[in-house]
Amino acid sequence: MDPYETLTLEQQGAVCFVTIDNPPVNVMTPKLYQELVAVTEQLEADESLKVVVFQSADPDFFIAHFDVSTILTFPADTPAERAETLSPFHQMCERVRTMPKATLVKMAGRAGGGGNEFAASCDMRFGVKNKTIINQMEVPLGILPGGSGTQRLPRLVGRGRALEICLGGNDIDAATCERWGYLNRIFDSTQEMSEFVDTLADRIAKWPKEAIALCKASINNSEKPIEEGLLEEAYLFQQTLRFEGAQTNMRRALERGLQTREGEKQMGELAERFAED
Repeated sequence: MDPYETLTLEQQGAVCFVTIDNPPVNVMTPKLYQELVAVTEQLEADESLKVVVFQSADPDFFIAHFDVSTILTFPADTPAERAETLSPFHQMCERVRTMPKATLVKMAGRAGGGGNEFAASCDMRFGVKNKTIINQMEVPLGILPGGSGTQRLPRLVGRGRALEICLGGNDIDAATCERWGYLNRIFDSTQEMSEFVDTLADRIAKWPKEAIALCKASINNSEKPIEEGLLEEAYLFQQTLRFEGAQTNMRRALERGLQTREGEKQMGELAERFAED
């Protein structure tokens, strides 16, 4: 398989393990984002695969979130435009949701922002008690979850809980994530989680690939229509960038610990400081 700088791929039979490794906290930098786009395209087209498992080399972080420094470079001096096609990020998320193979996530640590949206787009997520945490910190930053979160989360956990996750900007622990249906299962240790997911991946890989692909496609049909929502989300995300609050809070967040290891580990508390003068 092709080499990547932030990803390591290992194929075991019909299962491919994709390990994310982008220190210090697996922020989805442009490089990691570009490689996730490329690897999902590669995996989707690989006829030898039936299952893809995404995991992290960092025990504390799956993917922290999309790089806020990069978001600050997005156009904000012209009116927001409503796109007619899905953005590359939305296409990537839809790719793991719709590719004709099972996509599983080992979420031993934190997943936030775009990293959480990517994980939420996969078929199954597994976590560790007192360790796995999700957080959508976009609204405290002055924007909104623009990588499918406002469309994906309500479908996973319901409208009210999705609003709590997105508007609260707080840490949601593993037990709550499992109870709400975001995580399939949680385990007492990372090793126990990994063993279960590996066993499940191997089990799924035993079945005929056509049955896997068509069963997944049939289940996905229960979620229509999503494209309309994704297009609207992208347009509203662009609108939020035009407000001074978003520009100020994103810069302020970077000054106050966002994208540092210490800051990322207390995202729920740190989010409250984004709005402080």
